[in-house]
Amino acid sequence: MHLIMILNSLAVAWWLRSAGNQPQGNWNLRWQRSLFLFLFPPLLIFMTAIAVLFMGPQGQMGGMYTGSVSYVVALIYMAFFAISCIKLAFQGWQSVESARNCPLVNVGDRRARLLQTSALFAGQIGFWQPELVVSQGLVQTLSPAHLESVLAHEQGHHYYRDTFWFFWLGWVRSCTAWLPNTEPLWEELLALRELRADGYAALQVDPLVLAESLLLVVSSSPVLSEICCAALGSSGAGDRLEQRIEALLAPPKPIQEPQLQSWHGFLLALLPLVAVIFHS
Repeated sequence: MHLIMILNSLAVAWWLRSAGNQPQGNWNLRWQRSLFLFLFPPLLIFMTAIAVLFMGPQGQMGGMYTGSVSYVVALIYMAFFAISCIKLAFQGWQSVESARNCPLVNVGDRRARLLQTSALFAGQIGFWQPELVVSQGLVQTLSPAHLESVLAHEQGHHYYRDTFWFFWLGWVRSCTAWLPNTEPLWEELLALRELRADGYAALQVDPLVLAESLLLVVSSSPVLSEICCAALGSSGAGDRLEQRIEALLAPPKPIQEPQLQSWHGFLLALLPLVAVIFHS
């Protein structure tokens, strides 16, 4: 019976992820849809594995005896989740330590870590309290107005705690790479993250100046890994860059925070835990 639960959760997860992923609607609708399709399937599998582990390898459920095979499968999957989390956390810690080895400087009215490289880079690096990191090339190349627009964008990432939340989303991505549409949904979430930070910055600086800065920074090669890093040039290739430029040149539109009711759908992922009641 436990094995049937696992197979059902896998089938539902695969079906949901196989749904079309064409960006539709405004930022808020795209964010809710992409986040649900990205996060709900692995959450359902995760909760099913927890329910199976909680019920144990022996007993009855619905008049059917349970075996140890499903218990071992759930145990292996949870171990895989844990190992992936530890690996990403270690890589993130390495990025943070690397940034902390850079000298602190004043950039405008902000304190930042200075990377000794000619590449154009600016990003928030860390977890809940990230640090601003800029490259020497960025400070020397950009005009004060362009530099201020870049810093405003990075302040948006700090305001929304993007490094923290996308660390966990990146963990989900690494654990569910075998599910369909993982990469397209991940790229969509990255693009929406950057659109949100662009919108935050556009309320403080000239959007045209920010668009010019974006083009300059994206033309430079990436400096650091995306783990625990939110940078201006993230998800800047191809049509994603075009989306961001068009959004900056269009009349500004307020970006609404996700409402509480938008999270109600995730409660359905807890349904496997109800099966514990019928286990004996």
